[in-house]
Amino acid sequence: MKLCREISVFVIMALAAMIAVAPVSAQKLNDKLMNRPYADLRRTHLGFSVGLHTLDLSFSHNGFVTPTGQTWFAEQPAFSPGFCVNGLFDLRLNDYFSLRVSPGMYFGNREIRFHDPVLNQTETQNIKSAFVVLPIDIKYSAQRYRNVRPYMVAGVMPAFDVTKKKSGDLLRLKTTDAYLSIGFGCDFYLPFFKLNPEIKFCFGLTDVIEHKRPDLTDDPDKMQFTQSLRRATSKMFVLTFYFE
Repeated sequence: MKLCREISVFVIMALAAMIAVAPVSAQKLNDKLMNRPYADLRRTHLGFSVGLHTLDLSFSHNGFVTPTGQTWFAEQPAFSPGFCVNGLFDLRLNDYFSLRVSPGMYFGNREIRFHDPVLNQTETQNIKSAFVVLPIDIKYSAQRYRNVRPYMVAGVMPAFDVTKKKSGDLLRLKTTDAYLSIGFGCDFYLPFFKLNPEIKFCFGLTDVIEHKRPDLTDDPDKMQFTQSLRRATSKMFVLTFYFE
């Protein structure tokens, strides 16, 4: 349900942006009033971005009960903002579509809480991550109106966590993941460059729990936290500012 609400909000906002600019598509604009009037005619161009993001984990439990009668439930009670920086390569396909590749780094952390409601016990773990990412997106841009042009993006994002894993953690995440992403933004044409604020939702496609934990051979009590989880998937909310 949460996923459906996020997609519904995105669709409504994107459609509103497209409808707002539709009436001006037939207007003749004076190039002298437009910044960088031929910027979108180039076959390729480069840029970079900086932004903020939040990391989330959705857990699926299996009802595992420990020999001492404990049943652990995992959750992420709060979000901590992270930082991201990317390069950008944009390939123009036609007047409305382009292919974007934006390799970069995402830095963030997630605080996971395990709770046993029967015995009222709680354990917490802070998981820090540094992802090398390779977002590949198709960008659809609406008709430009003077110095503004809204757009939508959709694509995939492979991610590789380069953070060193600690032995003995309650929970360990896999180093690789893949996301399906969808978002929207707007090109603002300034005199010397384009500024593109963008909001993107990223949904993990794989189970990120490392279920095999040979590092816990000497501490089997910690294995119960991993045994309590069937799977977990990642989600991201990303606010990015592109400079092109």
